[in-house]
Amino acid sequence: MEDLWGNGTREDLVRLGGMLDRGGDDALHLTGKALKIRNKMGQNVDLRANRAQLAYAERARQRNIVLKARQMGVTTWIAGWFFLKTITHPGTVTVEVAHTQEAAEAIFRIVHRFLANLPEPLREGALKSAKATARRIAIPALDSEYMIETAGDRNAGRGLTITNLHCTELARWPGDPAETLCGLRATLSPWGELVMESTPMGASGCFWQEWKDADRTGTVRHFFPWWLEEAYAAEPVAEPSLTGTERQLMEKYGLSPEKIGYRRQLQETFRGLAKQEYAEDATECFLASGECVFETAAIDARLREVIDPAEVRRRGELRIWLPPQKGRRYLVALDPAGGGTQGDYTAAQVLDLETGFQCAELQAHLTPFEAAQEAAALAREYGNALLVVERNNHGAGVLAYLDGVLRYEHLYRADDGKDGWLTSTRTRRPMIGKLGAALVDSPQLFASERLLRECRSFVRQVNGEPGAQAGEHDDCVLAMAIALAVRDERLTRLQ
Repeated sequence: MEDLWGNGTREDLVRLGGMLDRGGDDALHLTGKALKIRNKMGQNVDLRANRAQLAYAERARQRNIVLKARQMGVTTWIAGWFFLKTITHPGTVTVEVAHTQEAAEAIFRIVHRFLANLPEPLREGALKSAKATARRIAIPALDSEYMIETAGDRNAGRGLTITNLHCTELARWPGDPAETLCGLRATLSPWGELVMESTPMGASGCFWQEWKDADRTGTVRHFFPWWLEEAYAAEPVAEPSLTGTERQLMEKYGLSPEKIGYRRQLQETFRGLAKQEYAEDATECFLASGECVFETAAIDARLREVIDPAEVRRRGELRIWLPPQKGRRYLVALDPAGGGTQGDYTAAQVLDLETGFQCAELQAHLTPFEAAQEAAALAREYGNALLVVERNNHGAGVLAYLDGVLRYEHLYRADDGKDGWLTSTRTRRPMIGKLGAALVDSPQLFASERLLRECRSFVRQVNGEPGAQAGEHDDCVLAMAIALAVRDERLTRLQ
């Protein structure tokens, strides 16, 4: 072991940094021998990678996002990894950002323990001059430092060039997490390493958005379900009592009867929050915070079944599952927006009038005239379908274009004699209710993952009104609600 640490000189530290950079077994061996943690018995023990930690170490790259269950040890592992990089790479600046002051202090106590329990050659060598305070550890011999910040500080990281950035419990950051994260990212060096990790909290917000956008941003996703933690086990479940879901989990993930026993305990203790606090599915664990308007179990079940559209147009904005068929009647419902590249989308839903099946869906940033053009083209493609336009706000302009410029004749007219559908305090709740009932009674009618995810984050607001959770959209939801309301109205008239 003396050969591994040498005399703890600056040169020895840089050599150890090379081992870390190479990764693999050498890096894991170094981590386990250099760092100590406090176990649940209060003893200082070597940091030996558990299943989740090992899985992260094997797949980690320059940009990472970690979705995890509670108490998996991932935060400790990343803090340890960045600590070793800080003490072995000259000029390193590591910044850890936590959601609260208490969480920041708890994490930094772990980092202080790393420093205090390093092997003696390292403690007494170049690192002897290290200076530790409550928020910062400075390594003068390498001109490196490790700092802890809280997400509530809008100036976190300002003025620095960060080498390693660890954003912990991102889903619970206060204020505007996206703005805070953007400011921190701006300070990250081009070759710096970023880790965003959190337990889930709602199908919306900064962490949810970062998770969804990971492929586009070149970020590696890491998902660690609760059963990777060996300590999560309980009295084994008898085979005859296993449910269908439990059997599927055992077959798919190799779960033991003891794991299933623990799962039952979780469901009994946490009930509806079990999927969030002890994640086992990377989609279902993003439960909508607050009260979701629709039945989440029905949405989650349908999300597991939906398939890719048969045809995609406009770079994914228009998705078609059932092309038009001769002799069938269709309905197109349009929820217009004002245009531009920010804010709400214009959304359109195409339904088979008889069966109610969702045939196509459009979601795009369109001006009123562009919305009129796209809606008319879609309606004509589907056999001159009945075209229903919400006439609130921008809808009046869209209707004017459809009637006066594009000469589309098969427009929906309300009982008051005016073209278009009016969403009001009288009509909004019933049409949302019809959609909610259909999601439970006839989930097979819905083909769009995009729509279903909007339903998942459609919550009851503080004022009691239903709407999109902060940072999310409900354009597809409202267009579908209008479509179902008008379809029901038409079918009722035919009876």
